Amino acid sequence: MVSNDTIFALSSGGLPSGVAVVRISGPQCAGAVETIAGALPPARKASLRSIRNRNGLLLDQGLVIYFPGPASFTGEDSAELHVHGGRATVRAVLDELGDLPGLRAADPGEFSRRAFHNGKLDLVEIEGLADIVAAQTEMQRRLAIEHASGGLSNLYGAWARRLTHARAMIEAELDFADEDDIPGAIGHTIRADLEDLASVMRKHLRGSRTAEIIRDGLTVVITGSPNVGKSSLLNYLANRDVAIVTDIPGTTRDIVSVDLDLDGFAVRLVDTAGIRETTELVEREGIRRAKAAVETADLVLHLVGPEEGTIPAEGTSAQTIRVFTKQDIGIGRVPRDGEIAISTLTGAGIDLLLACVRSRLPDLTDASAFAIPSRQRHNETLNEAVRAIENALQISDDLELQAEWLRVAATEIGRITGRVDVENLLDVIFSEFCIGK
Repeated sequence: MVSNDTIFALSSGGLPSGVAVVRISGPQCAGAVETIAGALPPARKASLRSIRNRNGLLLDQGLVIYFPGPASFTGEDSAELHVHGGRATVRAVLDELGDLPGLRAADPGEFSRRAFHNGKLDLVEIEGLADIVAAQTEMQRRLAIEHASGGLSNLYGAWARRLTHARAMIEAELDFADEDDIPGAIGHTIRADLEDLASVMRKHLRGSRTAEIIRDGLTVVITGSPNVGKSSLLNYLANRDVAIVTDIPGTTRDIVSVDLDLDGFAVRLVDTAGIRETTELVEREGIRRAKAAVETADLVLHLVGPEEGTIPAEGTSAQTIRVFTKQDIGIGRVPRDGEIAISTLTGAGIDLLLACVRSRLPDLTDASAFAIPSRQRHNETLNEAVRAIENALQISDDLELQAEWLRVAATEIGRITGRVDVENLLDVIFSEFCIGK
């Protein structure tokens, strides 16, 4: 439940900073601003104010912006205090707000939760907002913007309206079957639309893998025998010394990873322990972890040194590229299709290797490429909706049961945006937010 307290929090991130933004929202907002900053400023206009405690002691000078509800982020009376971002200054302002009657510090995500309950944002838009804050790559930003701006919500709303129309037609046939102006067998006339909708939803669900790569990154595991150049390749691609490189086999004992931004996508490179027979317990554990990483990889770079024979890659369901290393020492191999020869000393072959990695990234040139489900709960709920539509399509002689299955499908879609029965989802969703969001 949403309380009627007036809440406040630092919303601008870590301190110290040039400017800190303190957000206030709730019924006592206007009174709180008048108490610490004097006369209430004009709505939505930044005004320079002296911010004082109740004893008149000057705490800081800064900009005060007042947003009367419902034209605010939360839908309530809200305000922002733009003060200097020193720790002591911000602490003094927060302490003063906390001492005012009816005010308390906000819980994580509470501002956004109030925006949801006041109809300012739905759940998909709020999740997109959380993703905007967390975005580290261009593709993550674009996916988050699509969701936060309502693009995905509009799509789901259109589907829900199609289901509502289908239910209305079925119920019309049930209720007015004897009327001359109600054509018979309306249930059959909507079948084509329902089949098309189910097909569209299945195609939409196939985009969840693309969203997973955008949000979590493409995992590329580097594997091979000890001292074959795995750590050297990781350091070269990361452009810094991430992993220790020596001539001693078995230097890498654990999983070492680094995240790269490749064409706007997050790509996680994973260096692993060299695969070999050993009785050393720590190295054996590293090899076990290496094999486990290969099994879950999106792409495997299996490195083969010039002194090695044709060594098969570890078994994996992911695509594997055989990479011949150390091509600068004069024992180079001629790669066949699907193979690449590289040197981390001269940089030979690295561009071709990166091109192969890029070819595994999703194609997002389509205008609707980012209108895809980005969370597991989206996938699970949409799958339930598709199953409900399929159940409705299997029924031809019981219109009441058919209408009930369509109601179930519409309800499942409504759960995604928060239009129905979502209280049990809220704590999970809003826990992703920082205190001041």
